[in-house]
Amino acid sequence: MKYDVRLIWDVEARVWYTSTDIPGLCLEAETFDELVQEVRLAAPEMLEDNCDYTGPIHLIFEAVRVETVL
Repeated sequence: MKYDVRLIWDVEARVWYTSTDIPGLCLEAETFDELVQEVRLAAPEMLEDNCDYTGPIHLIFEAVRVETVL
């Protein structure tokens, strides 16, 4: 089984956060690099604690660019 972790930018809160199918993994950070590091540390640990860790963890980066014109 593979696990997806989406890293999403929240424009209003100005933070990166996770959305994932890994039980119990809910993270946020002010910078993209901080969140990637947190996921790299926490995701394998959460999988080991909550289920049989058997597959790769895919990080999927999502960013939205919002511009106001006028």
